[in-house]
Amino acid sequence: MGIEKAAKLHQGPPPAVMEEMRKRLSDREVRGLEAMFMLRTTARQVENAFGEWMADTVGSVARYQILMALLATKGNGISHKDIGAAMGVTRATVSGLMAGLERDGFVKSYVDRDDRRKQIARLTSKGDAVINKAFEANLARFRSVFASLSPAELTSLMELLHRVREGFPAPA
Repeated sequence: MGIEKAAKLHQGPPPAVMEEMRKRLSDREVRGLEAMFMLRTTARQVENAFGEWMADTVGSVARYQILMALLATKGNGISHKDIGAAMGVTRATVSGLMAGLERDGFVKSYVDRDDRRKQIARLTSKGDAVINKAFEANLARFRSVFASLSPAELTSLMELLHRVREGFPAPA
């Protein structure tokens, strides 16, 4: 990786701030800090790219998640409540997402026969077509991102990211 590309990826504090931090930290701590800034920048880049990919296909990452979850049910559907729990979002967020997906004709929701308080969402044929098309379009992008990494490198990367994640406190 060239110096210019590395500098773009490493968007940490300004040089004067970094120099002051170097005076107060061990070499190992400085490397950890640099790794944290690199990880943060990379995470933002991944999030932005993934958002753009989904915007080009189904509209958003959240919509993609819902449509893929519904596709995986093979027509059995999922309750709105279970969608919210799986995504870690509020009922209001799910309601808004589902309203948009229904308005676009991708999803149809029905009242559960056993519990009338429950709404069950199912893909429509239009939704099935759009999520399959989105999956295929994004599969090529996904493959190109990880093409340069071997299976062993991917395993190492996942293990390292897991260990880093464990070092941070769990969200409240």
